[in-house]
Amino acid sequence: MADIVLCRIDSRLIHGQVMTKWVNQSSANKIVVVSDELAADEFMLQIYLLSAPAGVKVECYGIEDTIKHWNEDQFGAGKVLLLLPDLKSMKQVYDGGVTVPQIQVGGLGGAPNRKVVFQNITLDDPDVETLEYLKGKGADIIFQTIPEDTPMKLDDILKRYK
Repeated sequence: MADIVLCRIDSRLIHGQVMTKWVNQSSANKIVVVSDELAADEFMLQIYLLSAPAGVKVECYGIEDTIKHWNEDQFGAGKVLLLLPDLKSMKQVYDGGVTVPQIQVGGLGGAPNRKVVFQNITLDDPDVETLEYLKGKGADIIFQTIPEDTPMKLDDILKRYK
């Protein structure tokens, strides 16, 4: 069975930091991107699949396929970096059985009614509800943009939000 060595929420999905820092730091040999939108966009999907460094396989599934593949032990062997674009997707896969012990929030993008809580990471009320829900289910949640940053725990983030 695959070992999820890092579960990261990052709205940009695969980008330079993921490729150059997080893959090396986690020793992942596979990236599984969970995105209904990307899985349905053949052109963008090909770009993401070709962006991996040598020796790192990239697969992309929609939410339901991710849950199915995980529960049927179809991620294969190896060390997986599970990458999701938002907290809503994380809640769906978590509730579907992909219960990772730790969730790293690395980037959620900006928009009106969102509050910056850690570097460039923003939250809104639905995000906070989801984070509290996942914490209540037993997930350890940290905020960290790059490996060199000291991770910040969810409780400290929530104090900044409120």
